[in-house]
Amino acid sequence: MSAELQVSPSDSTDTHRPPQRAGSLALAQACARRGWPVHPLAAGRKTPAANCPNCREAAHAPASCPCLGQGRWCHSFHAATLNKERIEQWWGRHPEFGIGVSCGPAGLVVIDIDAHPTEPPARDRILPGIPIGAQVNLAGLANGFHTLAVLAALRGQPSPAEDTSTLRVSTPSGGLHVWYRSTGNRRWKSSAGSSPGRALAWQVDIRAHGSYIIAPGTTTQHGTYTPVDDVREPAALPQWLAQELDRTGHLPAPTIPAPRPVPPRAQQAVLAAGGGRGPAERTLAAILAPVEACGQVPEGAGFSDTLNRAAYTLGGLIAAGRLPHQEAEQALKDTAAAARPGQELRIEQIIRSGLAAGLQRPLHATGRRP
Repeated sequence: MSAELQVSPSDSTDTHRPPQRAGSLALAQACARRGWPVHPLAAGRKTPAANCPNCREAAHAPASCPCLGQGRWCHSFHAATLNKERIEQWWGRHPEFGIGVSCGPAGLVVIDIDAHPTEPPARDRILPGIPIGAQVNLAGLANGFHTLAVLAALRGQPSPAEDTSTLRVSTPSGGLHVWYRSTGNRRWKSSAGSSPGRALAWQVDIRAHGSYIIAPGTTTQHGTYTPVDDVREPAALPQWLAQELDRTGHLPAPTIPAPRPVPPRAQQAVLAAGGGRGPAERTLAAILAPVEACGQVPEGAGFSDTLNRAAYTLGGLIAAGRLPHQEAEQALKDTAAAARPGQELRIEQIIRSGLAAGLQRPLHATGRRP
């Protein structure tokens, strides 16, 4: 890959074309060879090429648009392709186009660091989910480089902006794109253009599923997206960053199943509590034990499903009047947080959904302890 993505607009010997025109097709082809689906960007801009008149006039879902099947570039990253003939057609006929890479299908997670000269927001928005007390002096904090460095320091890690093991691309506005490969088949969500609550930090967005990134070597009217050094290969997403992305809601919330017959484990929990007539602590202990056990296994323990089942069971017991709502919910939150530190936001989502489903199905004991 090192040679492939060293296409530079300045390499052109054709003095009759603007620089972008000389290397755009070769750059798009190089990205496609890496397995990165590409789509056209408007000439000299970082925005996608315009939709056709029909798509502009009548709003519709990209998946149902006939243009994609006909080889048009409508709907931004939804049109991204690895098809050699289509790439040749698009950039061969429009060499002035830039190159966008669809992050999700490419398996990319890109840290988008901005350096906009704006005033910092309120303290609770500097690092979403991490309170910054009034005693902390924020003088000098001015951009995404600073906030990302603070987050990394809190976790005892170097800032991704300084990660020399992975592809880093300097942007014309003074920002930086840090490219990583997603691992573990996780479908990370983009935060670019979303609410500030899902950003990794102030002026630090994530480009993954649902967004695109500008290919290194692309030139806009403001300058060229230029690799920082000789590294052209995205490294695997560091574990600590994956944990932060999970904490800040960059994974889809688990699908909560429709109400179903009470799981055997739930019945056992009720029976363990003396048919619902024994101490509430025994009931809680039986339900929370599988969640607590997940803390002994870093990954692959089915934590989300285990937590969802526990929340669903507690909801049923609460609805049946067998457990106090507030105390039971807090006990589950505390147990889950101990099993998966730093994932409070995701834990909150799972518990809220599971409890809501369980509250619709009161859980009554149907047997006695042996």
